[in-house]
This record gives sequence, structure tokens and C-alpha cells, in this order.
Amino acid sequence: MAMCRRILALALLAAALGQPALAMADPTERCRVEGVATELRCGRLQRPLDPGQPQGRQITVHYLVVPAMARNKQPDPVLLLAGGPGQSAIEIAGRVLPRLARLNNRRDLVFIDQRGTGRSAPLQCADDSRLAIAEALDPQAQQRRFAQCLIELQKLPHGDLRFYTTTIAMQDFDAVREQLGAAQWNLIGASYGTRAALEYQRQFPKRVRRAVLDGVAPPDMALPASFSTDGQAALDAVFKACEDEAACKTAFPRLRQDWAAVLQGLPRQVVLAHPLSGEPERLTFTRELLMRAVRAPMYVPAYAAGLPAAINAAAGGRFEAISGLSGALGSGRSGKLAMGMHLSVICSEDLPRLDRSADPPGADFGRIDALLYRQACAQWPRGTVSEDFYRVSAAPAPVLLLSGGADPVTPPRHGERIASALGAKARHLQVPAAGHGVLAIACMSEVLHRFINSQTDAEALAVEAGCAAKMPRPTAVFPIQTATR
Repeated sequence: MAMCRRILALALLAAALGQPALAMADPTERCRVEGVATELRCGRLQRPLDPGQPQGRQITVHYLVVPAMARNKQPDPVLLLAGGPGQSAIEIAGRVLPRLARLNNRRDLVFIDQRGTGRSAPLQCADDSRLAIAEALDPQAQQRRFAQCLIELQKLPHGDLRFYTTTIAMQDFDAVREQLGAAQWNLIGASYGTRAALEYQRQFPKRVRRAVLDGVAPPDMALPASFSTDGQAALDAVFKACEDEAACKTAFPRLRQDWAAVLQGLPRQVVLAHPLSGEPERLTFTRELLMRAVRAPMYVPAYAAGLPAAINAAAGGRFEAISGLSGALGSGRSGKLAMGMHLSVICSEDLPRLDRSADPPGADFGRIDALLYRQACAQWPRGTVSEDFYRVSAAPAPVLLLSGGADPVTPPRHGERIASALGAKARHLQVPAAGHGVLAIACMSEVLHRFINSQTDAEALAVEAGCAAKMPRPTAVFPIQTATR
């Protein structure tokens, strides 16, 4: 009893002095992750698979903490919300840490593997990277693999796929915040991660100090529909950029006609090198494969700059360049999407609103994506999604929205609408020449640092952020010409 009274007295004295009574035990342990040379901290916590049954089946949510460098660190960490949906935040940590180095000086950085990804009850489908190209890219074969994946996932202890919605996942994230003892934190969401950040902010508005949304993917975008609309706008911009660039227009004066000729010539037999083995393989190149192939490089303007030459080559029957550009993006990305989690989110949140979408299909992209997802989601279990999930209310804290004008999936039109809904505490920065991911631009790390580190909301919203606005679009890339004598 005496010991209890002494502890109570110390606690009351500490409270009176405004100090914590006892330091909270660190819930993490030392660990290492691929791509990071230094020792970090890893944590985990148990969460109910079904929030409605807190004592029922449990899953383990894993997270990574990169400790602040300074001793006098700030109390509000920075949380990175990964994209996809289906990307592992822990797997990409090594790639994004250099961009967050200044923030890491005085703030912990937190990476959570969202349920269904990485180490947190993963929902991975079988690896198809070593399949023959024709098999890997055939839409019907892909649907058969999805069907088989569904069967395999449902055998897992955590295989009730109704419980992988963004809403439930953000409840996991707040449980991590609570375990770490942070009263608030700063959110940085990229692509799908912006949807997750908006949902976290909706459910836990008082826990958000600042939020950065890079490539805004709103909850109501009905992805398969917007995918076609936005992909078409980006492709049309590639043609326009070539027409406005003297060297490109001279080299490819009939680029739009070349494109039409490629489309009209499909399907056709082609021979391409397998991306892993390098062995030549024969396959039928269809319109669906072509549209997938041209969309991928448009995510990165430097790759999109190679499309005029690739389209010109395809018009002449040579598809190696288009295939190579498409594969180049994948080879530069870390990790593999957990397709089971990806479909669990899209089938629950986007597909039910597909028929209500006002986004017109692109002239070339058509309804290819809508058909793909309709078929994949036909038998996929769907979680319950509240109508409140699709509504964006006024922001409780400063939000910086970033949009690339050349982005084929989350262009400025989405950021504009969400910034308007968020109201006075939102600021939307558009970078006309940027693709999918404005924070990748070198000078944006300074903008990010100042926005989050500003002392007041007014200072954060007034941060100078025009460093990337005048960045030029990369000029067209031309084939190497063999010198002649």
C-alpha cells in the first residue's frame, strides 16, 4: 500500500508540473528492412479481422518506425500511407526515405503495412511474372487466375475478404497511433494513400495535424470509369505536346495518323522478348494490350517522352519499343501489389458506383478497364461501405493537395474538387508537367518540410510552393541513329 501511495503521489506531482508520470514502454523492437542501411524499429499489434467481433479472429498489423535523428524530437510523427491499393508501405520505405530525410531530423517516420499488404495478413495472388507473355497478358487467363486466387485466399485464416475496406484499415492505423502514444500525427498519402488519408481524417479529425495528398484519388472516383477518362486525356496531351515541339513534329509529322494505323491493324501477331528471360515469344497483340502498354509510361513524363517514337515504330510493325516502355516502369518500382487486397478494396468501394459515374469513356481506352474489373469483381466478396465514406467534409487541419498535369490516373480535376470540399484549410498545387507523383520532384522535399514544420496553420498554408510549377515537360526521345559515312 505504501508503494502504491508513493507512485500515486509521484504521478500527481508530475501532473502538476505538466510532465508525464512515467515514460511509456517502447512497443517496438530493433529491426532491419531491405533498402535501409541503418537499424530501425518494428512494431506489431493484434486487431480483430471483423471489428464487429473484437474477441473473434485476430490479425497482426505490422509497422515500421524510423526514429527521429535529433534528441529533442517533435511529438507528432509523420505517417506514410502507401498507394495501390495493395502496396506495402514497409517495402517502399527504403525508396522514399531520402525524400523525407529533413522531416526525419526531428520527427519519427511511420510506415504501416495496411491489412492485406506486406506483412499484415497479406492477400497475395500467385506470382505471374514468369508466365509466358501471352498467358500473363491474356484477359481471360487473367480472370481465371483471379478466380483461383479467390479460392486460395479464402482458405487462409484471415481469408474473409469483406474486412479489408479502407474504413476498417484506418481504424487499424489509429490503433497504431495509440500504441505509439502520439496525440496527433502528420499524414502523407500518395495515390490510393490519399483516399486512405481522407478516410482517416474523416474518422479521426482530431488526430490529424497536417496532411499532404499527392495524386488525389477521391473515395467517389469509381476507378474503372475515371481510369478511362483520365488515361485518354493524358494520351491526347502526349500527341499535343509532340505537335507543339518542333523537333518532335518534324520527326513524327503524322503521329495521330500513326496511332490510328496501329489501332486499325490490331489484333496482330508480334514477337517480343520476355522481360525476365529475354527469350523471344510470339503472341497476339490486341487493343487491350496496346492501351495497357501506352498507359504505363504516361505515369512518368520522362518515359512518356518516348511514346511518339514507339508509336511510330509500331505503325511500322515494330512493337518492341512500346513493350519496353511499359516494362520499364514496373522494373523501377519496389514490391508487388497484393492483388487480393487490391480487388477487395476496388470491388467494395468503386464497383458499386461504376454505373453512377459521370466520367465518359475515353475514345481509345473505351470500357476496357470497366470490363476487366466487372469480371474480376463478379464473385469477389464485398465489404460494407457507408455512404459517409464518399463524402468529404471541411478539413480540420491544413491539407496540401498536389496534382500532376500529365498524370494519367489522378490528374488535377480530382484535386480541384476535393480541395473545394475541404474548404479554407486546403491548398491545391498543380504542376503542369508532372506525372503521377509530385513529391518525386527534387525541390518538393523542401516544400514538404516547410509545410509540416510550420508552427501555425496560417504559416503552413502560406508556404512558398511554386518551385516545381514551371518545370518543363521532357522533350521527345528519338531513336539512336547509326552514323553513315
